[in-house]
Amino acid sequence: MSTKYIFVTGGVTSSLGKGIICASLGRLLVSRGLRVTIQKLDPYINVDPGTMNPYEHGEVYVTDDGAETDLDLGHYERFLGIQTSQQNNVTTGRVYFDVIMKERKGEYLGKTVQVIPHITDEIKSHVLGLGQSGKYDVVIVEIGGTVGDIESLPYIEAMRQLRYDVGRKNTLSIHLTLVPYLAAAGELKTKPTQHSVKTISESGLSPDILVCRSEYQLDTSIRRKIAQFCNVEIQDVIASLDAKSIYEVPLLMLEEGLDSRVIEKLNLPAKNADLEAWRQFVNKIKYPGSETTIALVGKYVEHHDAYKSIVEALIHGGAMNDTKVHIRWIQSDYINSENIQKTIGDVSGVLVAPGFGDRGIEGKLSAVKFARENKIPFFGICLGMQCAVIEFARNCAGLEGANSTEFDITCTYPVIDYMPDQRMIQEKGGTMRLGKYECKLTGSTKSRHAYGTEIIYERHRHRFELNNDLRQELMDQGLVIAGINPERDLVEIIELENHPWFVGVQFHPELKSTVANPHPLFVDFVKSVKTFSDKKKKSGDIQQQQPV
Repeated sequence: MSTKYIFVTGGVTSSLGKGIICASLGRLLVSRGLRVTIQKLDPYINVDPGTMNPYEHGEVYVTDDGAETDLDLGHYERFLGIQTSQQNNVTTGRVYFDVIMKERKGEYLGKTVQVIPHITDEIKSHVLGLGQSGKYDVVIVEIGGTVGDIESLPYIEAMRQLRYDVGRKNTLSIHLTLVPYLAAAGELKTKPTQHSVKTISESGLSPDILVCRSEYQLDTSIRRKIAQFCNVEIQDVIASLDAKSIYEVPLLMLEEGLDSRVIEKLNLPAKNADLEAWRQFVNKIKYPGSETTIALVGKYVEHHDAYKSIVEALIHGGAMNDTKVHIRWIQSDYINSENIQKTIGDVSGVLVAPGFGDRGIEGKLSAVKFARENKIPFFGICLGMQCAVIEFARNCAGLEGANSTEFDITCTYPVIDYMPDQRMIQEKGGTMRLGKYECKLTGSTKSRHAYGTEIIYERHRHRFELNNDLRQELMDQGLVIAGINPERDLVEIIELENHPWFVGVQFHPELKSTVANPHPLFVDFVKSVKTFSDKKKKSGDIQQQQPV
C-alpha cells in the first residue's frame, strides 16, 4: 500500500487547534491499526524554536535525537504514543538554510535559485522523506499559520504539487475553520468559512473535508449551507465543539465520523476503532476520586504554554492516582521569604519549573526552602533541580553564597557550573546538551522505586550541571545523588532523605509522558502529593484546596 498524505491547514484565525485535530485524527487512525506519524511545517524564519522567547513561542519540545521543535510535537507523542524526530518539524528558516547551503556547494549547477521550484522541492523532500521511509501508512502534515498569510504560501504550493506527484488518490486536504456565533444576530455565521475555503482553493488546494470549530452545535441547515458553498459533501462538514479537556477531542471526532471519512476517501484498510483505554483515561479526568493542589513556580506563568508538557504530565499522573490536580500558577518574581507562607502555605505539592536567566531565582529558592522545611512533596525540573542544589548548599551545607555561575560568575561556591564542553560555545542555536542520554539510578532511592529499573533514558536541554568539584562536600551534608550519567559522571538526579518526596532532575521527564505511558516520576510525585493532602485534610489543617 502506498503511503497516504493528509494535509491539514487552518483558516479565519490562528489558535483554532490544528495540532489537537491532527493528534486526534492520528489517535483514531492508530486505534484502527494504522501506522501514523505527524509532521509540523512552521512558517517562521527561525531555523528552530530553540532561541525563541517562551512568551513568543511557548514550550520548546525536545525529541530523543536532540531536535528543538514546536510544542505541537508533544501533542503528537502524547496522543499517538510515538516518538518524533528531527524530521517531524520543519521551519521556513531550515528550508531556506538547506537550499542556500546547496547553492553554495554548486548543487544547482549555476541555475537561478527560486521559490519555485527550489524552495517547494525542498519542502516536498522533507514530507516525502517521512513517507518513503516505509515506516508509516499515513503521514499527517500540519501546515502552521493561517491560510492567506504570505509566509504559508510556499507550503500550500508544495502541498498542491504533492497531490499530483504522489497521485490524488493518495492525498487528502483537511481545512480547519471557524463558525462564529454573533450574539447580536442570534445566529451562527458561515461567511468566514466560505471566504477561508475560497482563499485556499485559489491556491489550488481545495479542501476535501472541513473541520469547523464552533461554540454551538452545527445543525443540518448550517452544514448543508457550508457544504454547498464550499464544494464538499455534507458528511464532510465536521463539527469541532469546545471541549473541557483536549483528551475528549478524539472521542468527539469519532462521533462526528472524521476517521471514517478519511478512511473512505483514502481507501485505507482499517479495523474498527478501539478507544476503550482512552475512554477510561478521559473518565478518570472527568470523574476523579479526589482533588489536590500543586504550586507550579516559574518565570513564565502568565503564558501557560511555556510549561505545556508539565501540565499534561501532571494530568497523566493525576489520572493514574484517581486525582484531579489543580495547578496554582506562581510567578517566581513575586514570592519571597516574607510572603511564601501566604502564597503556597496550603498546597500539597511544589514543582519548580525549568527556565533560563537570573530573573525570579530568589523566589524559586524561597519555594524550595519552604517545601524542604515543611516536608511538602517537591519536584524540581532542570533549573528547578539546580535551585534545589543551591538552596541546600546555602542552608544545609553551610556554603554561604553558593550559586550558579549562570547567575554569578564570581560566586564563592559555584555548586552549579557550565558543563566543560559548553564554556567556549558562542552560538546559541542547537548547541546545548540536547536529546536522550543514559542515567544510572543509584541505591534505594525514590527515583529507583518509581522507575522500577536501574538504567533509564531521558531527554535533556541545558548548559549547566551540578559541579562535580563540590559534589562530595554536598553529599557529606546529606544530599543524595540518585542518578548519574555513566558516560561522563554527571549528576542527573538529586534527592533528600528524611523527606516524604524531594526529587530534582536535570532532565525533562515531562517530555516523555503520554496517555498510554504516564511518566513514573510524575505518577509517584502526584501519589505523594495525594498522600500529603489526605493527611492534611484528616488533621483539619485545610478544608479544600483551590487553584488561584
